Amino acid sequence: MIGPPRRRAGFRALTAAACTAALGVTLLAGTGSATASPEPAAARAPLAAGSKVVGYFTDWGVYQRNYHVKNIETSGSAAKLTHINYAFGNVTGGKCAIGDAYADYQKTYDAASSVDGTADKWDQPVAGSFNQLRELKKKHPGLKVLWSFGGWTWSGGFGEAAKNPAAFASSCYGLVEDPRWADVFDGIDIDWEYPNACGLSCDTSGRAAFKNVMAALRAKFGSSNLVTAAITADASAGGKIEQADYAGAAQYVDWYNPMTYDFFGAWAAKGPTAPHSPLTSYSGIPTQGFHTDAAIQKLKGLGIPSGKLLLGIGFYGRGWTGVTQKAPGGTATGPTSGTYEQGIDDYKVLKTKCPANGTVAGTAYAYCGNNWWSYDTPATIAGKMTYKNNQALGGTFFWELSGDTSNGELIKSIK
Repeated sequence: MIGPPRRRAGFRALTAAACTAALGVTLLAGTGSATASPEPAAARAPLAAGSKVVGYFTDWGVYQRNYHVKNIETSGSAAKLTHINYAFGNVTGGKCAIGDAYADYQKTYDAASSVDGTADKWDQPVAGSFNQLRELKKKHPGLKVLWSFGGWTWSGGFGEAAKNPAAFASSCYGLVEDPRWADVFDGIDIDWEYPNACGLSCDTSGRAAFKNVMAALRAKFGSSNLVTAAITADASAGGKIEQADYAGAAQYVDWYNPMTYDFFGAWAAKGPTAPHSPLTSYSGIPTQGFHTDAAIQKLKGLGIPSGKLLLGIGFYGRGWTGVTQKAPGGTATGPTSGTYEQGIDDYKVLKTKCPANGTVAGTAYAYCGNNWWSYDTPATIAGKMTYKNNQALGGTFFWELSGDTSNGELIKSIK
């Protein structure tokens, strides 16, 4: 897979009042202006928001994208990250497995392309991105790295893994803690799309399967390692959040990454055009509830602590062609062209190729020629950070590092 996995979701609508309340503001009657909601004195000690900044790094990025671990350093991103999720390890035969041996630990780097300026030796036991991450951690001792398993393409293996969670967890521990690179990784991230529901394939492992897998992982990895998971943001009635026991599993994870992007896209070839990562609902949204706040409120409503929820940001946009109106809601003829695949492109490309010229629901859109794109900008990310703080979320995560500019415009807006 080359671009971000198509994480599509369905949601339950919130009223405008609920959305504004969720943002921590209320509208003054007749004015349209916002002011802080009055609260009893006893309620004026809100939870503090967390400051985690988690960025995904893709193993395939070292090929066509020519994005390497050194780019995390030269862009200034390394100093702003708290965690890197290395994506992806495979899930097959009920076990965790290497995703790309060459990119992971075999590819050698010369001095110019190496994080520490020293060329790899042809016979060193661990080269590739693993060794580069090791070098990056030496420069940034507080930085943590998690190995992420699954993703859109490889989630089909979790059903088999769920049949014997203890054996699966043991295999994952053995791989992550392999003596050759145990110092590189500080834990494991699970990206199962989707437990007891359909993604690229359909899983029928049952509502308890996800909880059982996460419990086994925590038992095996212990309290000294991080255990996290990327999860669905489908908050619709009867939707994907309800198909798995995310609340029950929350006790075993350090945090969740709800994938609050890819709500809309050109898989609906004729439109209507809509932002793929709206923060709130808006008039004319094609599917009520397909927005970030609906997911966050539903997860919090299940009893998952806000500090265990991170806000998801996409460092890319989704777009249509054959569009004749600037405002969202227009018809289209199909996905617009992208650098690596149709209907999707990196922020670093779109900021010049089709600059944002409108905003809706806390995110940006761009209309140029007959193409219509939606993506987040430094300004809209700043707004989402206000939401993150108001909701006392544990931090922010994003997909993925190579989509940012060479000087890290977007991660600066997060940090």
